[in-house]
Amino acid sequence: MKNSLGAAALGFQHVLAMYAGAVLVPLIVGEALGLTSEQLTYLVSIDILLCGVATILQIMSNRFFGIGLPVVLGCTFTAVGPMIAIGGQYGISAIYGAILVSGVFVIVISSFFGSLVRFFPPVVTGSVVTIIGITLIPVAINNLGGGQGASDFGSVANIALGFGTLLFIILVYKFSKGFMRAISILLGLAAGTIAATFLGMVSFSPIAEASYFHMVEPFYFGLPTFHWSAIITMCLVAMVSLVESTGVYFALGDITEKELKEKDLAKGYRAEGIAVLLGGIFNAFPYTTFSQNVGLLQMSGVKSRKIILITGLMLITLGFLPKIAAVTTIIPAAVLGGAMVAMFGMVISQGIKMLSPVIANSQENSMIVACSVGIGLGVTVVPELFALLPSSIQILTSNGIVAGSVTAIALNFVFNMLPAKKKKKEKVVAPAPARQSAVNQG
Repeated sequence: MKNSLGAAALGFQHVLAMYAGAVLVPLIVGEALGLTSEQLTYLVSIDILLCGVATILQIMSNRFFGIGLPVVLGCTFTAVGPMIAIGGQYGISAIYGAILVSGVFVIVISSFFGSLVRFFPPVVTGSVVTIIGITLIPVAINNLGGGQGASDFGSVANIALGFGTLLFIILVYKFSKGFMRAISILLGLAAGTIAATFLGMVSFSPIAEASYFHMVEPFYFGLPTFHWSAIITMCLVAMVSLVESTGVYFALGDITEKELKEKDLAKGYRAEGIAVLLGGIFNAFPYTTFSQNVGLLQMSGVKSRKIILITGLMLITLGFLPKIAAVTTIIPAAVLGGAMVAMFGMVISQGIKMLSPVIANSQENSMIVACSVGIGLGVTVVPELFALLPSSIQILTSNGIVAGSVTAIALNFVFNMLPAKKKKKEKVVAPAPARQSAVNQG
């Protein structure tokens, strides 16, 4: 009994560590698309449920899928900006059409994605993550002011609430360690909502109207539609997520002392692809590994997959309880905005962290970053720039993240891959040791 309670407590810790990151994505996307409180409650519920399903798919290990490591999956923040852009241009059905195709795409490429990773070195993935983080900041600031189009936008109450939430998160992060620091965003959302309640800025009607239990429903928001630019965008997001997940896999492999082979990585990628596919069918989101749970794993020292299985089952259970999901929907926009500044700022910080060493080591990499971030941000700010080009070209230019990603991939090929091929050809006649060195460098 004691062991069972201890295991449940450890599993619940993992739920708390990932919960804020998991619920913020549906809240941000749902608010941006103008969903009703009922639809928003469903979106949060199904997202939490599929976080649990995705986690269990990954901790399993069979011949087809599952990396067999104690990893927790949640919806990726790299997809937030693209989904809002796709929804604004084509409607919510196009988001799920693109997610469906990207899920199939990941499953198809899972067997050989390891060989494609060389096209996504840190200079590319860091640029993409930085672009995504930068393009999300306006969403955070709009919410901090009370929500775009709100009648009280920029009011003293909203500004105080938004910056108060951000200050609370900063203080918790500064003066706490370990688990408390890991849930600082969640604590900030709770504190901000409590403060807003005293200011009369919280309506509890969504909780009262939500049912105690519901069944999940495929294609809740209608049948998916398919648009090339949306599909390309989500496939790029999926590949960036796979690259990030690869780092988490190897980190967990070191922690659990498990040597990862190419077939293990393929099964891990395939499990993520299945999770993304399910997200498209049940109108949730793309899923990726959550690094914050890796930190919690190191902190607790408990590396058992059974604990993560408990976490997954808890998430699935929560997904069937709309009352609990509705609690998150009452969080005022200003409170969300304050937390978003921290969360999205961390996305930018992560991108800069990935870029710092590669920029320091290469002037060519500096040019790749400069052009890809410049193009990505420029197209986001001035989307009409390429409006007169043929539609076949606009597929790659209509979205800043796609334009920036394609620029980074192309320039990385020009600066870092073509010269390597040339050097390899020049060293074909070199002595055996030199040939081996050239192969290693290539």
